[in-house]
Amino acid sequence: MLDWVKHFPAAITVVDRDGIVIQMNDKSCETFASYGGAKLIGTSIYDVHPPYACDKIRQMLLSGEANTYTIEKGGTKKLIHQQPWFDDGIIAGVVEMSIVIPSSMPNYVRD
Repeated sequence: MLDWVKHFPAAITVVDRDGIVIQMNDKSCETFASYGGAKLIGTSIYDVHPPYACDKIRQMLLSGEANTYTIEKGGTKKLIHQQPWFDDGIIAGVVEMSIVIPSSMPNYVRD
């Protein structure tokens, strides 16, 4: 993993086509510490997600479509972006970025 990715202040988690965690940056390990942190590498995300989330991940792996939403937990709001990644044009897994965002922020519409 490139040094900037390792220390990037947003959680970046990468899984392969089978849903096995293959990379986590420092923030991801910290974010998921209660689930084992770096020990999650080599394990299935399907073991720690509810059925509806597993279905969504499987759909992304079939379609190549991204999934983006916000959550709020413990007073912290986050933008979650899940994007399939490709190897030689074939879906190879999913990257999830979890970015802490302010509770309110400007939205600029540009033409």
